[in-house]
Amino acid sequence: MDLVLRAAVLFTFVYLLLRVVGRRELAQMAPIDFVLLIVLGDAIQQGLTQDDYSVTGAMIVITTIAAIQVSVSWFAFRFKRVRHFLEGEPLVLVQDGELLNENLRRARLAPEELAEEARISQVASLSDVAWAILEPSGKISFIPKSS
Repeated sequence: MDLVLRAAVLFTFVYLLLRVVGRRELAQMAPIDFVLLIVLGDAIQQGLTQDDYSVTGAMIVITTIAAIQVSVSWFAFRFKRVRHFLEGEPLVLVQDGELLNENLRRARLAPEELAEEARISQVASLSDVAWAILEPSGKISFIPKSS
């Protein structure tokens, strides 16, 4: 039972930590981010299993984390409020060619970064954009103005 409790507590901690980090940062992972994830994984493993190096202990922890993930997915699918809390909501960054600076600050995104994303999406100028939306996945959707 101790392993199940540890797995549940650490799953919740890591999930909340990733929500705080922000969706844009997670969508743009650099090599150092992967190294940090590996180190984080090792640190979590030590906290999960402590001195239990048995296959049974590992299976209990993995099963617990999988069950929590399936439960979280089901709750997010079933309840809209839970989905908004767990996954976030889209955030409008540009409306009718105008930057929404408050939303850019909320997303911790510089106007230059948004312009770069626009160019990558074949958008020459943000003034040509009806809507730019930061999706819950961390990707930015650009909807051009109709001509």
